[in-house]
Amino acid sequence: ITLAPGFYLTDQTDERFTSEDLRGQITLYSFTYTGCETPCIQTSPVMAEVQERLPEVQSSVPLQLVTFSIDPDNDDPAQLLAFANAMGADPDVWHLVTGGAPQLKSVIGGGFSVYYKAQEDGRFKLDPAFFLVDGSGVIRAEYLTDSPDIDIILRDMGLLAAEADHNEGLYRFAYEAAHLFSCYPR
Repeated sequence: ITLAPGFYLTDQTDERFTSEDLRGQITLYSFTYTGCETPCIQTSPVMAEVQERLPEVQSSVPLQLVTFSIDPDNDDPAQLLAFANAMGADPDVWHLVTGGAPQLKSVIGGGFSVYYKAQEDGRFKLDPAFFLVDGSGVIRAEYLTDSPDIDIILRDMGLLAAEADHNEGLYRFAYEAAHLFSCYPR
């Protein structure tokens, strides 16, 4: 268990989107770029299926999906919107986000420890990964594969939702304090 990185980025609707917007929500994160073609493994079909199956999760806590683009030079909000529409992304649930290259490297590489690197041909080498983060901003599960078992992801989301529904007392304050001190150091 560790804290997910904080971020301040732009989503496919060209609106500001931050990690604080996700407080109190269970979020599944992924990483890709819209130009990802064979041999690059596109992770967005997994996110599309998770989005389609979210109603299977019994949750009073909102469930969100966030995909970081690793190609800020080509994936501006308009490109992300076209890609989101092609994938059937509901903008109220699934956010495709981008920002400056140094900012993305800090969040994706530094915060999530996901490796990616631009290649000479304009493609990227990317280690596929998905992360499940609870409403307090704590990474609760990692799926370090391009094709995780969606049943397991949904089960894990349900477990976090049940935990949130029944979470009271000191544990809630411990998570909140950990988030506060890690995300907002002096």
